[in-house]
Amino acid sequence: MARILRIDHIGLAVQDAEAARFWEALGLPRSGSETVPAEGVTVDFFPVGPSRIELLEPLGGEGPVQKFLTNRGEGIHHICFEVDDIRGLLAQLGAAGVELTSPEPRAGAEGSLVAFIHPRAAHGVLIELRQGGPSPAEGPRHDAG
Repeated sequence: MARILRIDHIGLAVQDAEAARFWEALGLPRSGSETVPAEGVTVDFFPVGPSRIELLEPLGGEGPVQKFLTNRGEGIHHICFEVDDIRGLLAQLGAAGVELTSPEPRAGAEGSLVAFIHPRAAHGVLIELRQGGPSPAEGPRHDAG
C-alpha cells in the first residue's frame, strides 16, 4: 500500500517575487528558484525544517496559479505530501472514488512527479502528491532563477 511520508511543502500563490522579502525577514533563506513552464509559474523555495514554503508566482495571464490569484487573491494555494509510490496512491484513491485532477502523474519541479487531488474531494483544499526530487535540506537540484 502506498504511503504519505511527510508534508513536503505548502504552496503560496503570490502576485510577484517581492513576497519573498517577508519570508526572508522571518529568517528563512531562499534556497533556490525554478521556472515550471508546464504549470505557468516560477517557484521560490524556503526550507523550514523537514518541509518548506514554496512561493508560486505566475509567469503570465494564464495557468492555474494566475486563475487562483484572479479568483481568490494571494494565499495558500495547496498543501503537498511526499509519497513513496505516487502511481500506487493514485490507483488507491481512484479505487476509493476520490476525485483527481488527472489520473496520471506529470513532471513537477526538481525532477519530481506530481499529481493533484481535486479540492472538491478534500473539503476545499487542493492537495498535491509528490514523489522524487531532493529533500528540503538538500535544496533544489538547480537554480533556474
